[in-house]
Amino acid sequence: MIPNLNTLSYLNNDQQPFPPIEQALTEPNGLLAVGGDLRPQRLLDAYYSGIFPWFNDNDPILWWSPDPRAVISVGQLKISRSLRKYIKQQNWHYTINHVFDQVIQACAMPRKTQQDTWITQDIQAAYLALHQQEKAHSIEVWQKNRLIGGLYGIAVGQVFCGESMFHFETNASKAAMVCLQQHLSKSNFRLIDTQLVNPHLTSMGAKAISRSQFISQLIQLRDKEVATQCWKPREVSVEL
Repeated sequence: MIPNLNTLSYLNNDQQPFPPIEQALTEPNGLLAVGGDLRPQRLLDAYYSGIFPWFNDNDPILWWSPDPRAVISVGQLKISRSLRKYIKQQNWHYTINHVFDQVIQACAMPRKTQQDTWITQDIQAAYLALHQQEKAHSIEVWQKNRLIGGLYGIAVGQVFCGESMFHFETNASKAAMVCLQQHLSKSNFRLIDTQLVNPHLTSMGAKAISRSQFISQLIQLRDKEVATQCWKPREVSVEL
């Protein structure tokens, strides 16, 4: 249920900027604004400011900046001994930006406990446009020629803002996270923004920090350079 819109900022045109994130509601946690659009520049402005969209198919566009924020420092991903052993036993291979459209479509599939998905057709089209501008990126996990896992997100300077992941085989999404961290580490990234705390990400090292701490790190890192052509589509290896 959407709260009283009088307590929120309403974005009624393309030029209207986001309000200060300190105005975000505490209940629901982090809801900042309603409306606007999903144009690439609007989305880039949002991530640059620590804001992301999240809404159901029949809702207006909702913009969020929760407090606390979940992050993983690059190099601090937790890979359990059992996960390490499991991945080593699989004959999987990994790619970057080979099939972004297939990854976001797979992420959009409702989970077993869900009736629908927040990754609507409009969201898919918007992030595909960002991918075509080389701003949104995907990691893919393959079993022979079958896509079995992956994730996608937005690169903002030395911060990778993770959006969603999926798996069709056990631990394939975790393998995608391992691949992502190794790629980010080699490419001069510093932080993975995982947005919200959940048990899956906590088990892999995600930590909750205050929104102010997150914004402080984002401001320090969002204009920093990363390795040249680090998102060029290619096959990569995972070292365990």
